[in-house]
Amino acid sequence: MIRKIQFIVFVFMTLCSSAQISHLAENIQYSFSAQGTAGVGDNAPFWFTNNRYGLGTTDNFSGLARVALWRNVETDSLWFWRVGYGVDLVAPINSENGYFNVQQAYADIEWKMLRLSIGQKERPSELKNPLLSTGGMTMGINARPIPQIRAEMADFWAVPGTHGIFSFKGHLAYGMYTDSKWQKKFNAGTSNAYTSGSLFHSKALFLRLGNRELFPLEFSGGLEMACQFGGTGYNVQQYAGGLLAQEIPLGGNILNAFFPSGGDVNDENYSNAAGNQLGSWHVRLDWIKKTWNVGLYMEHFFEDHSQMFMQYGFWKDMLLGFELNLPSNPFLATFLYEYNTTMNQSGPLYHDKTVENPLQISGQDDYYRNHIYGAWQVGGFALGNPLLLSPIYNPFLGQCGSLSPLHNRVQVHHLGLIGTPTAQWSWRAMYTHQYSLGTYNQPTQNPCSANYFLLEATYTPSWATGLSMTASYGHNDGNLLGSSNGAMLTVKFNGWLNRTQW
Repeated sequence: MIRKIQFIVFVFMTLCSSAQISHLAENIQYSFSAQGTAGVGDNAPFWFTNNRYGLGTTDNFSGLARVALWRNVETDSLWFWRVGYGVDLVAPINSENGYFNVQQAYADIEWKMLRLSIGQKERPSELKNPLLSTGGMTMGINARPIPQIRAEMADFWAVPGTHGIFSFKGHLAYGMYTDSKWQKKFNAGTSNAYTSGSLFHSKALFLRLGNRELFPLEFSGGLEMACQFGGTGYNVQQYAGGLLAQEIPLGGNILNAFFPSGGDVNDENYSNAAGNQLGSWHVRLDWIKKTWNVGLYMEHFFEDHSQMFMQYGFWKDMLLGFELNLPSNPFLATFLYEYNTTMNQSGPLYHDKTVENPLQISGQDDYYRNHIYGAWQVGGFALGNPLLLSPIYNPFLGQCGSLSPLHNRVQVHHLGLIGTPTAQWSWRAMYTHQYSLGTYNQPTQNPCSANYFLLEATYTPSWATGLSMTASYGHNDGNLLGSSNGAMLTVKFNGWLNRTQW
């Protein structure tokens, strides 16, 4: 696989003109950062752990050193072919993912609006504020990025002849999971199901209607889908039917992942689509003025065809958001509120139709859980929204070795604030209240609730270009993840290598 990726990169690079290749070592950015966390309580504060692309930890005492080098593809805006790349290395302390990680390693090759992105790259959630939102439901910013080959229109492209009113973007990607060793270690000594060598697929198409230069109202929306498929399953039959634990090769191929079809090894008489299939419908409205704007957005998550086609009503489970960006002032720049509920999941009942009972009921969607792949996760972190608690919390919740999330029926109220009092100082605050009933299969004896709080201040001194220092305070309380308090200090320096103007 590595050799194939290297060959593809080489072919596309040779398509660039020799004059452009000589510039590939110019306009490179770099960053160094160090981070330390200390706290007391049952777990590290929730927002210290989550939505950090898998670099957080539940440990109260942790740290990391990070070095990155990258060249943005936009640097070549004057060229026919555009090339970008990046490498991002992390050395963490007390992390669930070892002592050294290649967090990012990628190459972007772009022609006009088409981009081929190869490798492992951090990507933001669709149509959401990356600093304040709780994150996307299908693909968020909570887990480490998955190595993949991705063909995409990264930005909205205006269709010629529509005066910029109609535009679209999208992507198609295939990749592979990198947490096989972690899953084996996490499940050591148990008979829980886990997998190795499984593959990843995602696709999306988003439309945008409106031209803010002509009228301030803009509509964005689309469909995002993803799938985990293939690989080798361990303890799959025991998990499914109480049989002897064994290793079973899993089915599924590229076409079954793209067109949800096929079946899994233990579907028996009730065939299902191969792999762990899921996705989201997105809708967003923005009213955009010169000095302020307001946005309303919704994400409707689904685990199967019943909610994909809204058989039981899309309004029962959704993430709703409101975002307000204010005119320049010394107090508050951005206000965000999100409400997320996953309580319904098409209802508590599910059964396939039989001769005796010909009515098929598609309930109990069981978000982020799968009878073969365990959970929608990488390295213990949910690939989507972290408030459907990630497997890294399962040992604390009394389920050592289980990949399946124990709290996916949740109701969430979330506030996010950003302020920029001066050019050198900024601050961010988030407060989240979570209410949970566990899952349909494993309901809590009593309702659980939790409060998560984050407050941080960032100083960017004018006397040291590229330097920033961020001090953070985090707090948890409630009967879900216990109580904790923590402090985090991050020091970061950004700079340029061989910066030129051409």
